[in-house]
Order: sequence, then C-alpha cells, then structure tokens
Amino acid sequence: MSAPTLDPPQEDHLITHSVTVAGSPTPFEAAPEQSILDAALRAGQWLPHSCTQGTCGTCKVRVRSGDVDHRDSPEFTLTADERCAGLALGCMACPRSDVTVEPLGAVDDDTPHHPLRDYTATVLTIDEIATDTRRLVVELDEPMTFNAGQYAELVIPHSGVGRQYSMANPPSETSRLEFHVKRTPGGAATDGWIFAGLATGDQFTLRGPLGQFNLVKAQTEPAILIGGGTGLAPLKSIIRHALENDLVPALHLYHGGRRREDLYDVDYFTALAQEYEHFTYRPALSEDQWSGDDELSCAGATGMVTDVVVGDFSSCKGMSAYLCGPPAMIEAAVKSLKRRRMAPRLIFREEFTVAAAPSAAANSAPDCAAP
Repeated sequence: MSAPTLDPPQEDHLITHSVTVAGSPTPFEAAPEQSILDAALRAGQWLPHSCTQGTCGTCKVRVRSGDVDHRDSPEFTLTADERCAGLALGCMACPRSDVTVEPLGAVDDDTPHHPLRDYTATVLTIDEIATDTRRLVVELDEPMTFNAGQYAELVIPHSGVGRQYSMANPPSETSRLEFHVKRTPGGAATDGWIFAGLATGDQFTLRGPLGQFNLVKAQTEPAILIGGGTGLAPLKSIIRHALENDLVPALHLYHGGRRREDLYDVDYFTALAQEYEHFTYRPALSEDQWSGDDELSCAGATGMVTDVVVGDFSSCKGMSAYLCGPPAMIEAAVKSLKRRRMAPRLIFREEFTVAAAPSAAANSAPDCAAP
C-alpha cells in the first residue's frame, strides 16, 4: 500500500477571509477564529450588537454567501432552523471562506460609532462601595472614545476570557474609566479575579467600546432612568454627559436595591440633585425599610423600583426611558412605562445577562438537507 500524498503544510495563522456587509462597498478581513462582529468593529464598520456573548441575538446576520463556523452559538439564541435558514450570530460566527452578510437589525447611521480597540489598563483604585460590589477605576495606555452608556470587555489575565462592564464615567474622560462590579458567586471574573486579589498597579487587557445603549444627542423628552444594582453604572455615565452638555430638559433617576447596604453613590447623586434643578434622585428598597435617622428616609421609597416609578407618574406620555439591570427588572419596567403611555420607541434598555455556557447542541452542525 503506497503512502498517501500529503498537502504541503499551511500556515493557518496567516489565513484570513474577506467579509462584506451588504450595502457597504468596502470589505474587511477576518483573522482565524475572529468573529465577524469583532472584525467589523475593528475595521470601523458598524454592526448592531448588545451582549457580544451569544445570549441576546441582537447581532444576528444573514449569510448571503460563503460559509461560517458557528462555534459555541447557543441553541436558545440561534436555533437549528435559523442556522439552516442561513442565519448566524455575528459575535460568535467566524468565516470559513470569504462571506457576505446582511444585518437583521437596523443600523443607526445618525449615532457616532467608535472603532473597537485593545488597550492596556492599569488599576488606579479598587474599593468596596456596597454589598459584594466594587468600584474599579483604571487608566488606559491611550485614550478611548465612546458614547455615554457603552461598555468595555475586561480580559481575565492568562485566560483570554472577557467579561463586560459598563463605563460609569462620561465620554469626556477618555483615559480614566470607572466600572461597578457586582460579585457573582463562582464567577471567573469576580470570584476568580476582581474579588480575589486584583490590586492597585495591576495591568490587564481591555477591549472597547462596545454596545448600542447610549445617549448621544440632545432630546426634547424628559427622561426617566431606572437602574437595578450595578445597572446604575451606564446611567451614571449618561446622566453626567447629559448634564454637562445640557442634552435633556429633565432627568429622573431611580436606583433599586434590596437593602440599604446595596445602594451606593448616594451622596454623589444627592449632591447632584442639589446642584441641578432639572435632576432628581429617588432610591428604592424592595426588601427593607428606611430608618428614621437616614438622611434619605424622606426621598427614599419602599417597594419594587418599577412600582415606585408608576406611583410617581400618572402619565409618561412624551417622556423617554433608559433602563439597565437584570432581565426581570427590565421586563417589569417596560410593561409599567407602557401602561403609563410611554412610546415604546422611546424606551431604551440594556440587560445584564450571564455569559452562556457552551453546549453540545451549540457545537453540532444541524442537518439542513431537504427531506
């Protein structure tokens, strides 16, 4: 038996594939194992996206030509039928050949978009600010432009794994970034890193900016901002940006926590409300009562934060909303605001979700053959 003829060795790390976004005249290159979304954003081409970890489906595209590797795309986000119909998750799928893709979501050309870049972040401070919550402030090796409300991906050292956290500082601060981090029991980024020894002077890789939750332009509608837990972070960025640039006629911030010790930046927002007449701050406790000697006992509310908002506004017609927090809070807030006649198109949201674990179903290729 003769020996098989072997192809000459290939330098796979040099192989790239061309990606064309339908409607754009300029293709870009995607490196091996680089997602379509990552390659697009680094090339300065905008694709709709939100979580960048395969859980929301905002970045779905239709593959009009060519082949992709779906990698660990979760079945609950991208079903077998959708794969067979030519759909893919831009944040997960990598080209196997030159491809042309068409975004399913709308591309907002009026919003400024900033290229995705890698930065080296140096820890300036890391402090406890609430129960199982830390404020992380870092200095970047070069400035990063972003929109108020966007987030960055912090890469866990020696792992290549990234986790997403919203910037709490305004876009006017391009080199010094602030993040609010809630501990997740067993979390690779929290229990395994940020809450397990990360210290002043440590360095790590940071990617950004990402996301399409933002406030950029001046608006005529007063805004209600509702944050649950560390969902306060992007709202803080939005509020500071809006106040600094006089973008919104009135802002009403509601921050929900279970107990008093879950709230943070209370003094900061109280002072801000005293400085700006058109800004109000109302914290809410869902599982605790305000003590009589608490300086916030008069302004603070008791109950679910979404119920507090409904109680404060008999009508939200002609207003807008910016919501950030866990999915259950977002869902309740959207329903409450709609009942108060707020236009759905003026409700902007960012859900905090847990990274999806790879599954066997996600990695198996569906049988798309016709019966």
